[in-house]
Amino acid sequence: MNDTAASPKTANPLIEALITLIIPSLILMKLSGPEDLGVVNALLLALAFPLFWGARSLLRERKVNLFATLGLVSVLLTGGIGLLQLDTQWLAVKEAAIPGLIGLAVAISAYTRYPLVRVILFSPTLMDVERIQSHLDARGTRATFEARLKTATWMLAGSFLFSSVMNYFLATWIVTSPTGTAAFNEELGRLTLLSYPVIALPSMLIMMAALYYLARTIRELAGLKLTEAMRTHP
Repeated sequence: MNDTAASPKTANPLIEALITLIIPSLILMKLSGPEDLGVVNALLLALAFPLFWGARSLLRERKVNLFATLGLVSVLLTGGIGLLQLDTQWLAVKEAAIPGLIGLAVAISAYTRYPLVRVILFSPTLMDVERIQSHLDARGTRATFEARLKTATWMLAGSFLFSSVMNYFLATWIVTSPTGTAAFNEELGRLTLLSYPVIALPSMLIMMAALYYLARTIRELAGLKLTEAMRTHP
């Protein structure tokens, strides 16, 4: 399912994982039999948890969050594939399409004036952008910094494209039973559980490498440590 939507900034990551990953997976794997909730009811209940969490995130933030919105769309698409009993190939396509489209957008943005690394890593909510830019201008390194932002953008694109490829292969490998069956629900639950260690963690490591590269660039070109460049620095 791999449908974890972005959560509120103050959310406990363990609670988020429990609601969007562990509970839905257990419902699908343990309660899909005819003697339990049944295939449809188990699928609806499992999808309700990440759907509720994503909607809660959007309402609490009071603004449209791209990743939260994509998470909700992903949940709804998974539910539609299961409830309409479409071919399981569509599930693999869906799993790959969302991170793949994000990665493609990030890669294309590297050739524009506004690379998406500015939204994800080098954003005013995370970094003290004005302070960094003033230090860059004082040192005459602004152009070099912009060039390195493009490199960081490619690193980010790589994390999403890696996730897209792995999502597709994991989905085709695990989910082989027809939709509308208890076996499909159980396999979907296993896919959801395995997607975190197999896909999310490596993608996170690539993103952390991009953040480290950005922090090193800021230190070299602006003369600021990461703690000095972060928005929380007084």
